[in-house]
Amino acid sequence: MAYKDIIVHMGGVSIDERARVAVKLAEDHGAHLVGLHVTQPPDVPAYVEAQLTSEMLKAQEGYARQDRDNAQAAFDKAIKGASVSTEWRAVQGDAIEALKLHGRHADLVVIGQTNPETTAAINLGIAGRVALSLGRPVLAIPYQGKFENVGQNILVAWDGSRAAARALGDAIPLLQMARAVNVLSLSPNEDRSAMVGVDIATHLARHDIQVEVRHLQTDDVKVGEKLLSSAADFGSDMLVMGAYGHARWRELVFGGVTEHMLSHMTLPVLMSH
Repeated sequence: MAYKDIIVHMGGVSIDERARVAVKLAEDHGAHLVGLHVTQPPDVPAYVEAQLTSEMLKAQEGYARQDRDNAQAAFDKAIKGASVSTEWRAVQGDAIEALKLHGRHADLVVIGQTNPETTAAINLGIAGRVALSLGRPVLAIPYQGKFENVGQNILVAWDGSRAAARALGDAIPLLQMARAVNVLSLSPNEDRSAMVGVDIATHLARHDIQVEVRHLQTDDVKVGEKLLSSAADFGSDMLVMGAYGHARWRELVFGGVTEHMLSHMTLPVLMSH
């Protein structure tokens, strides 16, 4: 079992590192890799657009064209010499809608963390919004840092929920290739956490995935901080977790975890919803 189609979003910041990670994953899985760039029309009010001169419009078009060319150059650099089949796609439209359209025809979408210091990070940024609506796993790469060995030592956040189950199932190809897998069983009740951890370890063992199960009580609202701290303690190079919104009361805490992770991630995070 392996990923056969991977899409990497070539937009935003740190596209060079994101493309490098995507190429390595595609090589490991024997997957076809698609570099996707989306040129999004500027969000300009009609009353402002009417006052724009032709020179201003041409300048905007020039910036967009340069951004696309830079993205393609970064993708070409990343795939040079790689033993993987590749494809470049440059489209126009809304970035979220384009990622959903193309991503639903792939096994994995690699996307970048939005710089949390910018106003664009509001509402989870592109990564969170795509993860909640795509129906495919999304691997978010931090906007800062180098990640040489993604997927060798994986931490799984497990609370027995639908979103966590979806993320776990989507991550099995990665877990089967990993050298080490730690499962952090999350529950407000310690006894329940232990029982849930045993069940998931048994399930993964049937997929030939041997895991170490740890327990974390979730009555503390700082779950996101504890997950990142645990990842550092285990030397993890990837975190697998469910992506939560705020539709139900149960997701209030875990929705906050999703937001915290997308704002403070220190390692690549695979999310599914």
